[in-house]
Amino acid sequence: MKKSFITLALLGLCNIAYASDENILNLYTWSGVIPDATIQQFEKETGIKVNFSTYENNETLYAKLKTNRQALYDVIEPSSYFIHRMQKNDMLEKIDHSKLSNYSNLDPVFLNQSYDPHSDYAIPFIWGVTGIYINRDKFDPKSVTRWSDFWDPRFKDQLMLLDDSREAFSMALLTLGYSPNDSDPEHIEQAYEKLSALRTNIHIYKSDAVVSLLSDSDSHAGMAWNGDVYKASQENDKLNFIYPKEGFVIWVDTFAIPKNAPHLANAYKFINFMLRADVDKAVSLDNNYPSPNLAARKLLPENIQHNPIIYPDATVMKRGTFQQDLSEHALALYEKYWEKLKIGG
Repeated sequence: MKKSFITLALLGLCNIAYASDENILNLYTWSGVIPDATIQQFEKETGIKVNFSTYENNETLYAKLKTNRQALYDVIEPSSYFIHRMQKNDMLEKIDHSKLSNYSNLDPVFLNQSYDPHSDYAIPFIWGVTGIYINRDKFDPKSVTRWSDFWDPRFKDQLMLLDDSREAFSMALLTLGYSPNDSDPEHIEQAYEKLSALRTNIHIYKSDAVVSLLSDSDSHAGMAWNGDVYKASQENDKLNFIYPKEGFVIWVDTFAIPKNAPHLANAYKFINFMLRADVDKAVSLDNNYPSPNLAARKLLPENIQHNPIIYPDATVMKRGTFQQDLSEHALALYEKYWEKLKIGG
């Protein structure tokens, strides 16, 4: 009887541990995007403990999941062009939309895009545009309407470019009349030559702390994400954001569920919570990036809803191209030329 009692007790402890373990969500997202208060609200409302980890780029996320096939996370936040890559490698769960009662809050513009044709693997969370910023104290914004204006000698040693090969090459490809998702080796080489000709005008490559740079007027012209320019403009009202006439890249960060997520039911609960209009509104006000959630957008202050930096009109959006994944060969070419560019080769 004593042995049986011990066995039953151990089974009871295992059941308690299992139940406790099920009351968990392992979340892995970009840093600085989801406010701590939002995580705390989810925990309070659901009783689910969130283990919150962050990363700095898509490559880190991809490498971690690729090298460790053991199910570690329940919800991740890949950018749109990584969705296609991860799906091809069988790294994502197919999403059951019927488990997301707030799915209808999403703007149809961001659904069924080329990187996820049936929105089977990604739930749009935040998005943005890469465009031109100008400080009106230094340059006339009316004289800058295109990416090609950057090659003007007046910008000698003035420009900030994003420290991102895809972003910089997208700009050059667009000036040449090509798609920012081009994978033709000849076109990529032409884009490199175009960027090489811009080298004397480039002052700095930077992707982090851009808001501080612009707020303090440490950079007067260049390329940036619209959310960063909007946030900086709250401190520096001399900033203009311009949607280039040749076109621009639209990026989307999404929620996805890794294959064999250990707490699948909690993953759906979290994503559905984040799709709630009141929750998404609070997130948007905190991170200053545009939201693909129409219901949340209607709750935002009028001056944000109708701010052209954050929410360009439909006519402007038609000039945008959603960023897509490229072949490994094309990506290797981008990186090869990117390194040459930055070392002055």
